[in-house]
Amino acid sequence: MKTKVRFVQSVNFKIALTFILILLLSIEIIGAYFIRGLERSTINNFIMDMNTKASNVAYMVSSELSKQDDTDTTTTNASIQRFLENDNNSEIIEMRVVDEKGILRATTNVNDQSAIGKRNDYRDMDDFTVKSFVTVDSTTGNRVQINVQPIQSPTGDAVIGALYIKSNLEKEYAQINDIAVIFISASLIAAFISMIIALFVARSITQPIGEMRQQALRIARGDYSGKVAIHAQDELGQLADTFNQLAEQIEETQEAIESERNRLNSVLSHMTDGVIATDRRGKVITINEMALSLLDKKNEEEAIGQSILDLLEIGEEYTLRTLLESSNEMLLHRSSSEVESGQLILRVDFSMIRRDSGFISGIVAVIHDVTEQEKTEKERRDFVSNVSHELRTPLTSMHSYLEALSDGAWRDEEIAPDFLKVTLDETDRMIRMINDLLNLSRMDGGNAQLQKEYVNFNELVHFVLNRFDMMVTGKEKRYVIRRDFTQRDLWVEVDADRMIQVIDNIMNNAIKYSPDGGVITVSLSETHNHILLSIRDQGMGIPKVDLAKIFTRFYRVDKARARKQGGTGLGLAISREVIKAHKGSIWAESKENYGSTFYISLPYEPYEEDWWE
Repeated sequence: MKTKVRFVQSVNFKIALTFILILLLSIEIIGAYFIRGLERSTINNFIMDMNTKASNVAYMVSSELSKQDDTDTTTTNASIQRFLENDNNSEIIEMRVVDEKGILRATTNVNDQSAIGKRNDYRDMDDFTVKSFVTVDSTTGNRVQINVQPIQSPTGDAVIGALYIKSNLEKEYAQINDIAVIFISASLIAAFISMIIALFVARSITQPIGEMRQQALRIARGDYSGKVAIHAQDELGQLADTFNQLAEQIEETQEAIESERNRLNSVLSHMTDGVIATDRRGKVITINEMALSLLDKKNEEEAIGQSILDLLEIGEEYTLRTLLESSNEMLLHRSSSEVESGQLILRVDFSMIRRDSGFISGIVAVIHDVTEQEKTEKERRDFVSNVSHELRTPLTSMHSYLEALSDGAWRDEEIAPDFLKVTLDETDRMIRMINDLLNLSRMDGGNAQLQKEYVNFNELVHFVLNRFDMMVTGKEKRYVIRRDFTQRDLWVEVDADRMIQVIDNIMNNAIKYSPDGGVITVSLSETHNHILLSIRDQGMGIPKVDLAKIFTRFYRVDKARARKQGGTGLGLAISREVIKAHKGSIWAESKENYGSTFYISLPYEPYEEDWWE
């Protein structure tokens, strides 16, 4: 962006001002010495002239003042007065003569003629000594030179009076000031002319610099097309040529850097792992989109400049030195609403950015989302543990009974049949468990093929519930099944056998966990594009902490009771896989001690009669 520079801030002005200041300083120093010398010489000459004049006038007046004839006093005074007036000039303000008695005999002050013949009132003449000094006139305020010269007798052996001369010294100072004004005026004119010349000289220097500045601004904007003109083969010309070569090298370097940056950005943007780079102080300088997503950051501004310890929320456990010295991977657990478990598991690998000199200039952290891997690994461990536990329990029971039979219990006609029945029941339970596991395995591997057909879902649910109604009389526990169905027939494309298996599983659980005489309510309704089947019981309910885990394989809320009633712990897991294969969803709502409600939602397109035409 081009910024306009004011003239007083420009280099032109500064160079011209420097020249003028140097010139004025030189002139003023010379002028100060000149004026000071002129003043000293002029004042000293003036004082010397006045001193000489006072001596001469005193000598000339002594012959007149030495006359002692009293009858001629008036004549003598007139002679002295005429002599003073004749010898007076423009530089002398006043001259007066007094005799040895202190009587004023003559004065050139026209306003003081009446004082002639009277007692002298000037104190400077009282002691009849030689005096020469500069003072300020109390009347005019001007500087004056005072000369007091004793008048000697013609023989020189006695003082017969004194001469007083007051001369105008201010006129000399005025002349000196006039000379100073002339000198200053000449200096200003010379400074003005010099400034014009200096501006032209400065412009010849700054113009190439200005062109290079414009080219620098274009380079800063990414425009490398311009060239700086070379006006002369001097230092500035060589600088302009060097600047043009520099621009070409910068253009080539910028293109290479931009190409590398684009490749790097492309790699970082398409990486499935998060990447964070820091400076040597641990401040984030680069972060890709995947890292922002994994760390739940909206944009780069939230992360750039932040400490990597704060960004990863590990500042309480680790320091920057720990990250540099330790090469072990790190697992981070972060809460997230985007994953089913509510917790995101990240593995972070750290690596140092090291220069060829060995100086560590930063850290690179690579973040992997291992939530699914950890979840799969945990499910695998839990699955192996659960299968081992579920199989060990019936096998232990069978081993105990068979061992008892082997020890002779088979001879007891009352105990042997019971032992054999328990052994057969446990065998059947293991067979059911293995069949369920095989079904789940086929569903997980995608090998289970659904035999879909359009069925009347109302009649399908009625068919399953009718079987449970017929089983009521044969059970020790009594229950009531209540139906709440929509009046409209709902035709859906499903695997009827699989769907019957799902409803059987949920109904069996409802009956198992319902109290004697409880009511099981089955509702069937439709929405715009789904059908909703709900089965509600009045059982003991499911604790809130267990509600999210009931569809996990081998998970039981009441393990002892479920195992006693012959459950394998896989029914709800199989039901979820079946519903998922139908692109539907299954979930449960429950409040402890108030029963549970299981919901099944399946995609549904309203039946159209022209399908069958």
